[in-house]
Amino acid sequence: MDTSIRRAALAQLKSELLRTMRNKRFVFFTIIMPIAFYFIFTSSMDGNLTVDGIDWAAYYLMSMSAYGVVGSGITTLSQKFSRERSQGWSRLLRITPLPSWAFVLSKVIAQGLINLCMIIILFIIASVVKGVELSAAQWIESGLWIWFGSFSFMALGTLVGTIRNSDVVQVVGMIVYLGMSMLGGLWFPVETMSDTMRAIAHAMPTYWLGHGAWNLIGGGSFDWNGVLVLGAYVVGFVVLSSYIMRKQEAV
Repeated sequence: MDTSIRRAALAQLKSELLRTMRNKRFVFFTIIMPIAFYFIFTSSMDGNLTVDGIDWAAYYLMSMSAYGVVGSGITTLSQKFSRERSQGWSRLLRITPLPSWAFVLSKVIAQGLINLCMIIILFIIASVVKGVELSAAQWIESGLWIWFGSFSFMALGTLVGTIRNSDVVQVVGMIVYLGMSMLGGLWFPVETMSDTMRAIAHAMPTYWLGHGAWNLIGGGSFDWNGVLVLGAYVVGFVVLSSYIMRKQEAV
């Protein structure tokens, strides 16, 4: 990579990190809210409660960690892409030394770094305050599963971001975020749902993100079915968003 391009990409990455962390809405919905939900739902339940043999505090930690990265990918990225496209940043980019792929990559890397920090913060809080005990392998494997799975929702964020009106993007992104989280079993265990709702949950990418982590801390093996499902969603989201953007640019 050319030195000037590398410097421009690093500057863009730094800018994306600062912009995101200064966004009060982002901090509230994707950091503070998952932590608050975690404390509310673990404090109000019986301390001896288990789900599929997994301690409730550990189970719900995985749910809220997944919930946080889902919101980060869907709402934050979608608003960034929509706002910058409506303001003409994509056109201005063509006269800068920064290639469009490096511009998009800097956003994805920045969001990925923030997601990783969010997961670590939640894990530390759960361990120190709630006394969640997992083996070193379970901490690492479940954390990496949620982190890698978060990229699926970044792809969904780019799809939602194809909507030109940034105000509409904000509403649609929030509906998709909260709807998928609730239907996918991140708020309440899928085991407590009716058969119909359980079938719907199994079709949600949010369920497979949570399921992989629940499976790992429950002593299960790596969830290859989850990899296939989340991978299929990524391909679908990317192909659809690329098609829509090409259509919009052709008009």
